[in-house]
Amino acid sequence: MDRLSLFQAALGIQDPWYVDQATFDPEQGRLDIHLEFTRGARFACPEGDEDACPVHDTTSKTWRHLDFFQHHAYLHALVPRVVCPEHGVRRVTAPWARPGSGFTLLFEALLLELAPHMPIAALARLVREHDTRIWRVIEHYVEEARAAADYSEVSSVGIDETSARRGHDYVSLFMDLGIERPRVLFATEDRDASTVERFAADLSAHGGDPQLVASVCCDMSPAFTLGVEEHLEKADITFDRYHVVQQLGIAVDEVRRLERKDRPELTRTRYIWLKRPENLTKRQQETLAWLNRPSLQLATVRAYRWRLDFDAFYEQPPELAEAYLDRWCKGARRSRLKPIKDFARMVQLHRDGILRWHTTKISNGVLEGVNSLIQAAKRKARGYRTKKNLITMIYLIAGRLPLPATHTI
Repeated sequence: MDRLSLFQAALGIQDPWYVDQATFDPEQGRLDIHLEFTRGARFACPEGDEDACPVHDTTSKTWRHLDFFQHHAYLHALVPRVVCPEHGVRRVTAPWARPGSGFTLLFEALLLELAPHMPIAALARLVREHDTRIWRVIEHYVEEARAAADYSEVSSVGIDETSARRGHDYVSLFMDLGIERPRVLFATEDRDASTVERFAADLSAHGGDPQLVASVCCDMSPAFTLGVEEHLEKADITFDRYHVVQQLGIAVDEVRRLERKDRPELTRTRYIWLKRPENLTKRQQETLAWLNRPSLQLATVRAYRWRLDFDAFYEQPPELAEAYLDRWCKGARRSRLKPIKDFARMVQLHRDGILRWHTTKISNGVLEGVNSLIQAAKRKARGYRTKKNLITMIYLIAGRLPLPATHTI
């Protein structure tokens, strides 16, 4: 096998294409492979109606290919335009590259394989390309995969937000909770009621029906609640267990901060009150036992007990949950601890959505996991230049899109 035949076999080039020339410049660290098609060859119309159209003219094109060892490799070809009796003059699609791209399919497949696992800036340095070109490739395949996504069976949705950058700057996430492996369906800027409206429109655009969404899990944000009521009219809201308990944790910490002004023994104990006893370290358990002495009579200890009693609500059988919650709220309102009383009032305002957890058993725990992955990627990238880039990465990491893993020429 001669040198050109070896390159042709390695590239998988098929008739009527063949490798006409290959040159290597060691000083530039560059391999250039020139492709030709046989004289008189006919090509199918790109529109798909004609199988053998004559060549009208050609245009010179170049594509970056996978590296040849440590050297850049480029493919060059005169890409024909054919005359179709139905559609007129049309440019043929090169079998090794998508239209409009400066990379071969194999090079793009490499980018898609690496992009979810490393910052795009680092990937750009690795492949020695500008990061803007890499973002264009990733955005193309993400948009293409999302356009083909089918949301017709979506009936259970989780809503949460993730931080885009420091300050009150967020991206809202909508996740399909009704499948074995949840996926991010939609990501959009901000976290107000209009985000639910945009999700409903996107759901419809992908074959889904907002009227078929039967359950939504979200936090107690008035914006999300209002958005669901207006744009997902048939959905029942389950308030996320994690966020409800988080609000109670904030109330307990507020009691601690107010009491710490006069009780220095509470200094540096914040994280003890945010955990359940079985999750404390041995040293924290010892500190909690010492603070729990009746002689101290700490308000923070009483608030912590209210927190543990509320946790038990989620352990109740469904038929006993309503009565348990009502008893807890009645007692908490008489606790003489203002933050706990305020939390009890908030629970009563959102009572139905909190109780509904015992029926739906859905939560945004998986969204919290996705949020961790997103924030880890953002930290590694030291932030993203635009929210569009962040949203593209969210889909790439958690959208479970059918992206092309490999390509062959």
